[in-house]
Amino acid sequence: MPNVKTAISIEKPIFEQMDILAKNLNVSRSRLFTMAAREFIERHNNIELLKQINEAYEDASETEPMVAMMHSNHFRMVKDQW
Repeated sequence: MPNVKTAISIEKPIFEQMDILAKNLNVSRSRLFTMAAREFIERHNNIELLKQINEAYEDASETEPMVAMMHSNHFRMVKDQW
């Protein structure tokens, strides 16, 4: 995958923490920022997916008690992941 160079402005304390973390993980700052951005995007996509799932459960849970129970169980399984 091709790389794109960019310039960003971030607060100095965050930069310093990222610099330390990059050294501790033995990766470049660029790689660390890429990893962080990828994780943030994935988390955002998961939140959007969870919203869609919740909407589907809302429609079905009023008429299907089993669906309501599944929703409760599913939520417990994933609540700490997002």
